[in-house]
Amino acid sequence: MTETETSTQETGSSNEPNPTPLAALLRHWKIGLLAVCLLAIGVYIFGTKFGKAESRAAVQGATASVPAVSVATVAAKTGSIPVYLTGLGAVTPINTVTVKTQVNGQLISVRYQEGQLVRVGDLLAEIDPRPLQAQLTQFEGQLVRDQALLDNARLDLKRFTVLVQENSIPRQQYDTQVSLVRQLEGTVKNDQGLIEGVKVQLIYTRITAPVSGRVGLRLVDPGNFVQTTDTNGLVVITQLQPITVIFTIPEDSIPSVVDKLKRGARLPVEAYDRALQHRLATGYLLTIDNQVDPTTGTVKLRAVFPNEDNALFPNQFVNARLLVETQHDATLIPTMAIQRNAQGAFVYLVNPDQTVAMHKVSVGTTNGDMTAVEQLKAGDVIAADNFDRLRDGVKIAARNPPQT
Repeated sequence: MTETETSTQETGSSNEPNPTPLAALLRHWKIGLLAVCLLAIGVYIFGTKFGKAESRAAVQGATASVPAVSVATVAAKTGSIPVYLTGLGAVTPINTVTVKTQVNGQLISVRYQEGQLVRVGDLLAEIDPRPLQAQLTQFEGQLVRDQALLDNARLDLKRFTVLVQENSIPRQQYDTQVSLVRQLEGTVKNDQGLIEGVKVQLIYTRITAPVSGRVGLRLVDPGNFVQTTDTNGLVVITQLQPITVIFTIPEDSIPSVVDKLKRGARLPVEAYDRALQHRLATGYLLTIDNQVDPTTGTVKLRAVFPNEDNALFPNQFVNARLLVETQHDATLIPTMAIQRNAQGAFVYLVNPDQTVAMHKVSVGTTNGDMTAVEQLKAGDVIAADNFDRLRDGVKIAARNPPQT
């Protein structure tokens, strides 16, 4: 065997070749990468747990540091509350008169100021009386003449009466004289009627106020010829004291009102302005209409007001509040304390630990700034402001509401 064959046999007798430097390097790199991954996973797990604990501690610290919300509180109380029916209405005068002339003639004077308050019988204007005075003189002259003729006819009748009894004159002549006396009596009476008519017309030349009230703007100036056929008239007078308000209420409220009227109750009515903020006058219900308006489902009522201060003006728009009854022993809270959400009305009830809780209530009658509610009792303390900062369980610092 040669030296070459011996070398080949020694080489083929080995199963695994010797590792190269590149293979060794790859093997060390894989081991290092695995170690780095394990280290990263450990750091992540530790950091996550530590971060959650730190966040929890931060939240708890922030919650503990939130100050209590300053809230005005008020206690529910027991009392009486009136029940009103409110309706839209208009001020309606009892009397509105358009003053017109009752005789034709020239308007010579106007004795009132626009907007003046007048009483029944006050002189408003004068029409030239001279044509009527001349006519009166003429009729009085006719009366004197016809009265003389009547007196003479009566004397003749007395003579004819004696003569007819003596058969000195025909009966026909006597009857004719009787008829003449009657004719002249009718003429005299007609003259008296003409005189009385002219005297009445002379009275009409002085135009006086037929009702007490306020006069409006002047419609005719002095110097104009006025006639009885004029449509506008001379002036309009509106009665202001007393005055009424006609308003409406829903038809469902009719039974309660009618029941009170049947028992003779005098139901108070208050008139408020358009915004329902200021009370203008106080009166009482006068009557209720006899039918319901089918288009609106309402009925009209008329209330009367003394209106001594002239606070109500004709055709003025008002809100009328009719007092129907008074509820006693009701639980009352300020109206502003009532909040509403999709579930209904609620209040923030103050617990003994000075936290608040949403408490559902049933809202009843409201009068001004007070409302009757259920699901509360007298003495329960509720929040009265800062509602936008309140939630269930929020801590509060209670204070009294400001005095109004």
